[in-house]
Amino acid sequence: MYTGNVKVGGSADVHELPRLIISKLAVGPYNNNSYLLRCRRTGTQLLVDAPSEPDRLLSLIGAEGIATVVTTHSHHDHWGALAEVVLATGAQTAAHHLDAPDIPVATDLLLVDQDQVSFGEISLTAIHLVGHTPGSIALLYQDPAGPPHLFTGDCLFPGGVGNTEKDAIRFNSLIGDVSTKLFDRLPDETWVYPGHGHDTNIGSERPQLSSWRERGW
Repeated sequence: MYTGNVKVGGSADVHELPRLIISKLAVGPYNNNSYLLRCRRTGTQLLVDAPSEPDRLLSLIGAEGIATVVTTHSHHDHWGALAEVVLATGAQTAAHHLDAPDIPVATDLLLVDQDQVSFGEISLTAIHLVGHTPGSIALLYQDPAGPPHLFTGDCLFPGGVGNTEKDAIRFNSLIGDVSTKLFDRLPDETWVYPGHGHDTNIGSERPQLSSWRERGW
């Protein structure tokens, strides 16, 4: 039974959906999550963030390789192993065009809001969320056989939105985007896979939105 509770140095936890297999791995030193997505029909794979520990990421990926690495935003702890993973696999890279200049690995696919990233028979929708960084994105998989699955990078966690460094303008932007683009559009059962720590769902976090706004972080 998948829980999403993984530890640095431990094994991946695997969430098996009818058309997609999601493997979640925690890497150090900042307890980052990396997600390997595999299309069941074709075997084609995509990696969400290559934070660190390239040897462990490549072991998770396996001999079949990956088609694409999507970097959710430009902070170093989300792309520290990107160069090594791309060199070993030949994968294309993808990131939002506003954050791509701050990622020191060339970005092949420059994304904007609502762009589709496809691999095999699976398609992810990029959702632009401004505030943690200018070009942060979440990735949405609309499972035709069940609830949506959302990879939020550092924009949404259990208990709050991502760090905006006590900048009121950045916080208001992020809480606004998270509210209108995620909570207003997605059902409570939407599974949320964050860039660090445990998973959650939209329904568990929805009642806290007003308190997040009041506290300002």
